[in-house]
Amino acid sequence: MATHYDILHTTTYRYREPVSFGQHRVMFRPRDSHDLRVLATDLQVSPQAHVRMIQDPHSNSVALVQPQGQATELTIACSFTIEHVPSPEDQLQLDPAAEFLPFAYSMQERLDLEHYLRPHHDDPDGTLIRWAHQFLHSDQPNSTRETLTRMNAHINQSLTYQARDEEGTQTPLETLAVGGGSCRDYALLMMEAARRLGIATRFVSGYLYDAMLDTGVQEPGESIVGAGATHAWLQAYLPGAGWVAFDPTNNLMGSGRLIRVGVARDPAFAPPISGSWFGEADAYEGMDVVVKVTRRRRK
Repeated sequence: MATHYDILHTTTYRYREPVSFGQHRVMFRPRDSHDLRVLATDLQVSPQAHVRMIQDPHSNSVALVQPQGQATELTIACSFTIEHVPSPEDQLQLDPAAEFLPFAYSMQERLDLEHYLRPHHDDPDGTLIRWAHQFLHSDQPNSTRETLTRMNAHINQSLTYQARDEEGTQTPLETLAVGGGSCRDYALLMMEAARRLGIATRFVSGYLYDAMLDTGVQEPGESIVGAGATHAWLQAYLPGAGWVAFDPTNNLMGSGRLIRVGVARDPAFAPPISGSWFGEADAYEGMDVVVKVTRRRRK
């Protein structure tokens, strides 16, 4: 059944004196597909800016924003209305050849998945591969879906979630060493671990629907973290099912509450906003980010 959401994403940068701005790359627009359709969109920038839309190498929608003149604040506000029709988890059937690990992608799939199969972060002492192997049984077949589900749950239950506003992502080894991290860190840890088991994965940025923030009422058995800002998770490419979402921050599988915006082979290539400003080195005072995702009620 289709669900309609209204999304408002506002980012404000503050400066103690007027500064000028370089071009900003803004990746806020949800990613259209068979399960997600953008019905309306609006982008407002203050100060006035020149805006043009492009698609990056991953076919993400990117707004190139060039603010005009100087200002003590830069505000970028995007609003969207979307229709979301996620596939039920029980319909995400895998090809028989991919039901158990290890499995082999077809030659054509490997050509397209090469950058998603190759680990991007070093593991000189084998710490990460040993961590990944704890989810494999030694005395019985390893279901591909169940292995990823166990890994997803383990990250959620064994690490400590820490919201972090500053840019950048911890390496998987750093996340394991400190025993926690942000949603970006969790996603990258699971991505790199799954790649070492031969599973193609990619990073996803977007929005997370939380009924508590929307209606003030928490749904039974639900405890959501990471909403109210941009969120991050991963997708694993499973033959027969395609790209399947895993959110280790909330131990979610499937895209029921997850609204895709951008995908990339590494978090470094999918920042919600990146750009530059010109002024005194100490002029920057901070930033504020507000994300509101509300579900439209049937009349």
